[in-house]
Amino acid sequence: MSDTYTEIRQFITAKYPDIELADDQDIFSLGFVNSLFAMELVMFIEKTFATRIPNEELKLDNFRSVNAMADLVSRLVGAADKAAAI
Repeated sequence: MSDTYTEIRQFITAKYPDIELADDQDIFSLGFVNSLFAMELVMFIEKTFATRIPNEELKLDNFRSVNAMADLVSRLVGAADKAAAI
């Protein structure tokens, strides 16, 4: 199974196959991300990683790069796992 980074990178490059994308690269500064694609990222993350992104996490900085999105997923899934263990 693919890791979080690979899943996110594949989603982005499937939409924009001509880009070279490093995990730390700011996808918004590349100029191809618009508000519709930003919402697609949110929906993709929620569906793929079976989590909900709370309103307070809907910050641009959480979606700027593959690294940022993977960190967000890790935090959300980790928090859900801790809550389930209680």
